[in-house]
Amino acid sequence: MAAGGGGGGGGAKSDDFQPHPVKDQLPGVEFCVNSPPPWPEAVILGFQHYVLMLGTTVLIATTVVPQMGGGNEEKAAVIQTMLFAAGINTLMQTLFGTRLPVVMGASFAFVIPVVSIAIASRYNIITDPHQRFLQSMRGIQGALICASFLPIVIGFFGFWRIIFRFLSPLAAVPLVTLVGLGFYQLGFPQLAKCVEVGLPALILLVLVSEYLPHSLKSNGSFFRRFAVLLTVIIVWVYAQILTTAGAYNSRPEATQLSCRTDRAGLLKAAPWLKVPYPFQWGSPSFNAGEAFAMMAASFVALIESTGTFIAASRYGKATPVPPSVISRGAGWQGISILLDGMFGTVSGSTASVENAGLLAMTRIGSRRVIMMSAGFMLFFSVLGKFGALFASIPLPIFAAFYCVFFAYVSSAGLGLLQFCNLNSFRTKFILGFSLFLGLSVPQYFNESVIVSRHGPVHTGAGWFNDIMQVIFTSPATVAAIVAFLLDLTLGFTDSTHRKDSGRHWWTKFRSFETDTRSAEFYSLPYNLSKYFPSF
Repeated sequence: MAAGGGGGGGGAKSDDFQPHPVKDQLPGVEFCVNSPPPWPEAVILGFQHYVLMLGTTVLIATTVVPQMGGGNEEKAAVIQTMLFAAGINTLMQTLFGTRLPVVMGASFAFVIPVVSIAIASRYNIITDPHQRFLQSMRGIQGALICASFLPIVIGFFGFWRIIFRFLSPLAAVPLVTLVGLGFYQLGFPQLAKCVEVGLPALILLVLVSEYLPHSLKSNGSFFRRFAVLLTVIIVWVYAQILTTAGAYNSRPEATQLSCRTDRAGLLKAAPWLKVPYPFQWGSPSFNAGEAFAMMAASFVALIESTGTFIAASRYGKATPVPPSVISRGAGWQGISILLDGMFGTVSGSTASVENAGLLAMTRIGSRRVIMMSAGFMLFFSVLGKFGALFASIPLPIFAAFYCVFFAYVSSAGLGLLQFCNLNSFRTKFILGFSLFLGLSVPQYFNESVIVSRHGPVHTGAGWFNDIMQVIFTSPATVAAIVAFLLDLTLGFTDSTHRKDSGRHWWTKFRSFETDTRSAEFYSLPYNLSKYFPSF
């Protein structure tokens, strides 16, 4: 078709009306999983990932430790321990697990069973707050140790591989999308607790990471890669000025806790030097009901990690993750939860969603960068004062980051729609129904707690109530279960539905050896694949 002269739509070429081609690997990534940037840049980018993961670490410790009876000293010690365990777990996952550039940090899925243990009636007879903290910590440790065996078994024995082989791109879309969107309550609602700090951080991050790179073609990548550090430095200094000037002296206590840079209590309470070690709080105690509730949390964390692994593989410019690699990563996540229980971290591990989003913004999905971040976790967990300094960044700044990075992970899920037939009514139903229930069911369970102070499942067995609450307050888990079951059962015998779901695109990645690129991204180091082959 010839291109005719000037105005209107007459000059359109035939290529303008062709759909975008399907890509197994995401284009535009500047450094993929196994192509590291120069060492100086890798170190700075690793530090940036370290700073970003501090938000979830501090938020979970701040939520749980006071209910255990702990004060600032206990909170500082728990944060140190969480960072130390996260450094080890991240190294294990990047070296021996999925080999993807993912940070293994604390998971919100464990908060419900952990809080149930912390407020258990058997600790009410303990009057000393520190002793109550120690006793509840030992109960949490025992439950985490028991819960770790679920992902270890289903991961290393290949059960997760079998399940993942039935996952189609269509069923993966709600999973990955709601891994990001499901944490919407940690975004603007947390930012608004100190809007004069959080909103400037959000605006500045978007300007530096998105608008400046488009305006400055030559130096744009610098601002995109280091937007988090630039935003933290500028807004943190601004928040310090507000604090020093007395802007919050007469404000409510909740506002001061969110806005002030000197109210976290971590810097004064943290020791200069301390190395966390296993069973530092004493011998773990075990309770069968609490162990089952914690297993439900480890199952939810595993589902959410699977969604994050898929997003990280896209943003690391790797091929779709083979089921055997996902199963291997699940097993190592179980080892991580076991270490969390041994060290006493008040939370099990999961693949960090926000750090996967940072891969997208920087367009650097290098494994080496994440390993650098693990080094910073270990270093600053031992040097307590320095680690506490960075951990005292106001949480609304982290909430501003979540608005961007959770959204990036959600868009990775939506990007999987390129493999599906969106003109199929079956596709539309599965997609819309699973996304809607993934948001609606957790909302119902959460509102029930607000109104009646307990979940809709309210039996005499508290551990069973916690299991239901943990599973059905996770948007990604609800959406993944609904989409997975519908995709397997709704007209599965019809051959056209297999193509509509995009299964034919992922067929060549169902086995590790059917695509030569799998070895490039996912083979174990030190020739270990020879002794631990993937199938």
